Amino acid sequence: MFKDEISPLSGTPPNVPAPVVKLISPELKSQPGRWKRTWSIIRQNPRLIVGGTFIMVITILAILAPVLPLPDPETGISSKAYQPPGNQFLFGSDNVGRDVFSRVIWGGRVSLSVGFISVSIGFLTGTSLGLLAGYFGGWVDLLISRFIDALLAFPAILLAISITAALGPQLQNSMIAIGIVNIPVFARLSRGQTLQVKARDYIEAARALGLKQGNILRRHILPNILSPLIVQASLSLGFAILAEATLSFLGLGVQPPTPTWGFDINSARGYLSNNYWWMVAGPGLAIMLTIFSFNILGDSIRDILDPRTRKR
Repeated sequence: MFKDEISPLSGTPPNVPAPVVKLISPELKSQPGRWKRTWSIIRQNPRLIVGGTFIMVITILAILAPVLPLPDPETGISSKAYQPPGNQFLFGSDNVGRDVFSRVIWGGRVSLSVGFISVSIGFLTGTSLGLLAGYFGGWVDLLISRFIDALLAFPAILLAISITAALGPQLQNSMIAIGIVNIPVFARLSRGQTLQVKARDYIEAARALGLKQGNILRRHILPNILSPLIVQASLSLGFAILAEATLSFLGLGVQPPTPTWGFDINSARGYLSNNYWWMVAGPGLAIMLTIFSFNILGDSIRDILDPRTRKR
């Protein structure tokens, strides 16, 4: 008598849907996992592999420099000065007998730390200002936009030189100066992206539900504008390293005897006429390859995060 009132799904009453797991299409089950999809994307972007590999190698070497079997980068042996690249000195030795390769590795610690910290300063400050300007508009947008325009009125390198000269030639001041120079780039980008996202229907729905402004900015706007900001951050790292090398070249960065790529090029350029080219080649190649790697890494990340570019 009760057979018609029982569902065939193991005694489940009628009109109760089957478990959600049963409704999953077999096609979705057969899709590759997240890690497989990520690895597939990486394999399809050789630029990402090349740029990421070099940055990983130079970063690991810079971090492990204190424990690596490298000669002291700040002291040398005068009798071994001007040695060309060979078995004893991989990149040769400089005018006071210091190992150029050791100074390149130790100089990477300075350049990479300045790059990451200064870009973080510009990213956090510029993104915050752009979010506020784009979301609230009005006088907030006016004040922030005029401040950004004032920073953009100066060439980036000239502004960094001026700030470092005013604060003093120190590592921390170089980070602050380069970080301030990076603020306008992130502020304008985040403001433009915020203006686009703010007009979406789900933002209006969040306002109608009574969500606080801070929650809307943090949970609904910021996650949707991060992709272009991440790409810009990877590209700005190359500029930050170049700016640090410029400041060190001019004597406004880290002071000797601490090894830096820019200062080593400045101190070695006078010996090019004597054919001691390896003294400049080591730090010069390090700067060029690092900036090149960050640039192609930024391009590949943009291609991955932009669906239109990825489709092409």
